[in-house]
Amino acid sequence: QVQLVESGGGLVQPGGSLRLSCAASGSDLRIYAIGWYRQIPGKQRELVADISRGGGRTNYADSVKGRFTISRDNAKNTAYLQMNSLKPEDTAVYYCRVQQSSIWGQGTQVTVSS
Repeated sequence: QVQLVESGGGLVQPGGSLRLSCAASGSDLRIYAIGWYRQIPGKQRELVADISRGGGRTNYADSVKGRFTISRDNAKNTAYLQMNSLKPEDTAVYYCRVQQSSIWGQGTQVTVSS
């Protein structure tokens, strides 16, 4: 069964950038659509962006359109979330997920603060 591991989170100032990675093992990532989600304590996990198996279709939450870019490199079995122009309200734990499944990564913390 596929396992997902996120990395790339950290502390960044408002207006800064981070790139999150979601590395898959145990299976070929190319057979799965992948989603990036985020969760703030006390709130429901929300979809940030998702990408189709081949990478040709992407969708974004309105709150991140124009700032975040989801991508994937199936040769590296990895999906990415490039986050630019970060705002304090982007602070959350970010998770990747095999869409329409119960397969999630462990999450990576992103904190946007001056």
